[in-house]
Amino acid sequence: MTHISTGKFTVSSWNETTVHQADDETIDMGGVAYPARGFTRADVEYDYHGDVSGHGVEASLIAYNRESSAPTMAFLAFDGSIDGHEGSLVLRSVGEHAGMEVSGRLDIIPGLGTGGLANATGYAEIEIFGHSDDGYPITFHYDLN
Repeated sequence: MTHISTGKFTVSSWNETTVHQADDETIDMGGVAYPARGFTRADVEYDYHGDVSGHGVEASLIAYNRESSAPTMAFLAFDGSIDGHEGSLVLRSVGEHAGMEVSGRLDIIPGLGTGGLANATGYAEIEIFGHSDDGYPITFHYDLN
């Protein structure tokens, strides 16, 4: 039986560095220069609240192209609770980043969970539109088999 759980997350740490830049052009987003054509690695930490609560650590790759949105891919280690089931999960994320808008799907990787989340399968979805001091929504669709 698939369960649906929602929560909010905030970014507690973000460290992004350029891995490859095709030329000297940059784009400015929020006062920060990113490669106009290239990719970066972002090491990010999140705090989760609500029915999804805990802490997450993510290693993300972001491919920038001035002409289109930036595809992203990442692995996220989540440690906390989903609907009261405590444990940890590792998720693989694929998404798009366009300015201050982000959308993505995070698939739970089977076999990497612990505790009450050890047998969890499913995915989570995020959609971000601009900056929020209150956090961003995340929705898990999961089974505990």
